[in-house]
Amino acid sequence: MTANPEPVTTPPPPPRPRRTVWLVVVLGFVVVFIALLASGLRPKTSTLLHGNPAPDFELTAFNGEFDGQRFSLTDMRGQIVVLNVWASWCVACEQEMALFEQAWQEYRARDVWFIGVDYLDTDTAGLAYLERFGITYPNGPDIGSRIYRDYRCAGVPETFFIDRQGIVQHVQIGPMTQPQLHGVLDRLLEGGGW
Repeated sequence: MTANPEPVTTPPPPPRPRRTVWLVVVLGFVVVFIALLASGLRPKTSTLLHGNPAPDFELTAFNGEFDGQRFSLTDMRGQIVVLNVWASWCVACEQEMALFEQAWQEYRARDVWFIGVDYLDTDTAGLAYLERFGITYPNGPDIGSRIYRDYRCAGVPETFFIDRQGIVQHVQIGPMTQPQLHGVLDRLLEGGGW
């Protein structure tokens, strides 16, 4: 009789590091996707300024009677400031430009200042835009996008209503209507808060 040879056992294959690497890569993509999705659900960051001191700004006007004049929030303390961030290439901005000019004419004597911040534009395009809408309140370029960043803007137009103490009382993302604008200004003039 012949003896049966013992079965040959082969050792288990070594673990596959590729599978682990792919698992980590896929998991990383899932985490990044969830983070991006969650960030899109958060409120616009500029709205976080509501109820807080407005960041100081400096702007040199480049239009009309204010051409060359420097404006800063610190110098405007005690007055209501409507800070509007716009651009000549922004179609939505066109909806409110004439409205802001009309309100500037109506509220100017009551210590309400409109300040326009021209974002990512050339001076030529910005000035042509202001001329097209007959804008007379002070406007100037946002050199280095400082004001845009300091006010945490996410797009244009965005408008910030700053009370006499320098506190942001309202943030408007997107264009305003006349009833909205007059309602906010009248509340600020009455000393009302939100």
